[in-house]
Amino acid sequence: MSAKAEWRGFAALGAILVAITFTDLSPKGLWNDATFTSGSLGLTGLGLIYLAWFRLTFNSKGLVPTFDLWKDPARTSSTVIYTGLAILCIAYAIGRIDFFPEPAGLILSLVGLLVTTNGVYVWMSTNGPLSTEEE
Repeated sequence: MSAKAEWRGFAALGAILVAITFTDLSPKGLWNDATFTSGSLGLTGLGLIYLAWFRLTFNSKGLVPTFDLWKDPARTSSTVIYTGLAILCIAYAIGRIDFFPEPAGLILSLVGLLVTTNGVYVWMSTNGPLSTEEE
């Protein structure tokens, strides 16, 4: 039996990197632009947070939530769709608040669209027009 996939280190480092985007701690880097460095650190942090979520949710190493990892894809696809739509609503709000970095709404929109697309695909494959089960 394989050991549980560790996720805490990814989550902690990801949270720190995302938090840095809200400060002026980023160096100018080779490109002589601190905001670019801050955005790069934030995107890297979001990637690490995704890895932590994947490992925590599916208890395995990987990147893509394939069908064989889902316990009940037919039932949980609607939850994934609603979560994606909620992320899109939050992205819309964050895009209009000056406190957040400028591209925050755009990045969250991308995440929301990816989550929603995944949920719609799973729904279409299990309950929708792409399902293989005959009624």
